[in-house]
Amino acid sequence: MKKGRVTIPTNLDVVPQTLEILDEWGADAIRDCDGTEFPKELKDTGSKIYATYYTTRKDNEWAKAHPEEIQQMYIMTSFHTATVDKLEIHLMDHLYPDMLAVNTRDDIYRWWEVIDRTTGEPVSTELWSYDEETGNVVIRSAKLFHEYTVSFLAYIMWDPVHMYNAVVNDWKDVEPQITFDVRQPKTRAYSLERLRRFLDTHEYVDVVRFTTFFHQFTLIFDELAREKYVDWFGYSASVSPYILEQFEKEVGYPFRAEYIIDQGYMNNTYRIPSKEFKDFQAFQRREVAKLAKEMVDIVHEYGKEAMMFMGDHWIGMEPFMDEFASIGLDAVVGSVGNGATLRLFSDIKNVKYTEGRFLPYFFPDTFHEGGNPVKEAKVNWVTARRAILRSPIQRIGYGGYLKLALEFPDFVQYIKEVCEEFRTLYDNIQGTTPYCVKRVAVLNCWGKMRSWGNHMVHHAIYYKQNYSYFGIIEALSGAPFDVSFISFDDIRENRELLKNFDVIINVGDADTAQTGGENWIDETVITAVREFVYNGGGFIGVGEPAAHQWQGKFFQLDDILGVEEEHGFNLNTDKYNWEEHRDHFILQDAEGEVDFGEGKKNIYALPETEILIQKEQEVQMAVKKFGKGRGVYISGLPYSFKNSRIFYRAVLWSASAEEELHCWYSSNYNVEVHAYVKNGKYCVVNNTYEPQDTTVYRGDGSSFQLHLETNEIKWYQI
Repeated sequence: MKKGRVTIPTNLDVVPQTLEILDEWGADAIRDCDGTEFPKELKDTGSKIYATYYTTRKDNEWAKAHPEEIQQMYIMTSFHTATVDKLEIHLMDHLYPDMLAVNTRDDIYRWWEVIDRTTGEPVSTELWSYDEETGNVVIRSAKLFHEYTVSFLAYIMWDPVHMYNAVVNDWKDVEPQITFDVRQPKTRAYSLERLRRFLDTHEYVDVVRFTTFFHQFTLIFDELAREKYVDWFGYSASVSPYILEQFEKEVGYPFRAEYIIDQGYMNNTYRIPSKEFKDFQAFQRREVAKLAKEMVDIVHEYGKEAMMFMGDHWIGMEPFMDEFASIGLDAVVGSVGNGATLRLFSDIKNVKYTEGRFLPYFFPDTFHEGGNPVKEAKVNWVTARRAILRSPIQRIGYGGYLKLALEFPDFVQYIKEVCEEFRTLYDNIQGTTPYCVKRVAVLNCWGKMRSWGNHMVHHAIYYKQNYSYFGIIEALSGAPFDVSFISFDDIRENRELLKNFDVIINVGDADTAQTGGENWIDETVITAVREFVYNGGGFIGVGEPAAHQWQGKFFQLDDILGVEEEHGFNLNTDKYNWEEHRDHFILQDAEGEVDFGEGKKNIYALPETEILIQKEQEVQMAVKKFGKGRGVYISGLPYSFKNSRIFYRAVLWSASAEEELHCWYSSNYNVEVHAYVKNGKYCVVNNTYEPQDTTVYRGDGSSFQLHLETNEIKWYQI
């Protein structure tokens, strides 16, 4: 058995067992985890030692001594209707009292906003005040039957991740770790000195695993310690008057709380971002990168590696943006939920290596009597393996409490097999780009900034309303395509950009950041896309693509997609095109019914459109030719092996490349083929939990029959 490329967790109570697992799994690195200590007995094993390092917590003495530099977040109250002219709004309703504390230290009339949500206008500061004794904002001369909200700053008195870990693990009598703001002057100087002290006293550490840097993604708990609001991409906890004053100087206009609050939507990833919010994100990226570089430089000065965990306080460390390269990190580690979450960090450039932290985390929510960690581990590995075969990571690892995992011998044995399979996989594909049949671009408001993060909560969690869209991103994560993420701004800046692609994909609900909303009434954008398709490109729209009510249309690209959505404005126009064509190239592998997930209602086909599938006179899939190019409409496509094959065929058809189907291809959609031409190798992989038979097509179109066992992967020379 080969050794290496695997990281395992340890703790004070599992020293001999750690040594056994090091040997059994062939691991070459040991890490501590939240709530654990690193045993001195393991310092001289010859393994690489990772030390989890928290820049913003685990130092309550400092936080309590400098309360003015505790980290803050913006919060908006719920809506309150004025039935008398004096309205009182309690700020901390339905918030966990130990997590947040209202900030009255800074000028509330400058940094807070009371907004009349009926008109959308801020209420004059002369008409409201805050009563510290009651915790209420009092609005005088309120307009009857108008709704009001208060946006205010609150100190983060319990780090949300520490709180989450305490709740999940039922930690008793734990002192909440206060989140301090490393961006502020005294804490900044102290934090750089604190990092040096850590390095001076941890000479045995090889890798400093920053978890993460300075700003927690938005995570708020309610009064029952349940998650009230979570946005893994949220910037609302990266604010303070100190930071916002710097921002004002840079952009040249005054800051408003509403730039973060966004009517209460908190500028979540589905909202079309305002100019001011994009300005704020860009400012935060630059400032966070500068300070992170200072810390990374100190780590390098001590001869150690600097690794970032892609989670927790990662806001501002946007890994696909230009600022990230300047930081000089050696590595990024991320939690692997599925293929898309893996590619969130496996596609990162400008680091020496990337590492996947696989599931399950060794926590009691999985490792308990009656639990089935082997099942979770199998699903996690086999799901992520598709993406690794497209975009390799260099290491894998696990986290949590090793003691819990050791109580499940079958789990220990399965992870041993995973480690061996990963090392074989890595040896075969390192240093090469896998064969890509087409170049596809996912078009939305975020572009490369949110590469692979579209429609994602975090760690492969999705919402009922958009799992049908996330399926497209997940399919792409393991498909033989060269995938890019581009924004509408990218097209505005350079419409020639589209010539770099074969197919454009637009996925999501109307008027969200994922489909673009008003961007589709921009003459530059829509004519550039039309020209691209007319000259031979493909366009695939899923859900409500290019949708925004404008000039007699809802689907602005109905001329390419061939469908429109009925909103009641076209009821007077009769529709006659309902004939299905299920023998189409796109559906030739799809026996039985197709799962469109949540789908869309009231979609109808225009004349000259070819309907592939409709249900009760609602189109689910349709195709249309436009000039030399082609458009494909799909109402939704949750991830499954069958749907992934349908989508693969849709890409080929839209690119007029049907003849390229039998190239590094499996006739059975449960089995996939990945080729590494430069290395002279290819593999055939069974993605299911039962044996499969298939016909495998090589790059030259020749084929052979193959039987694969459960989850099996076979390697061949070209």
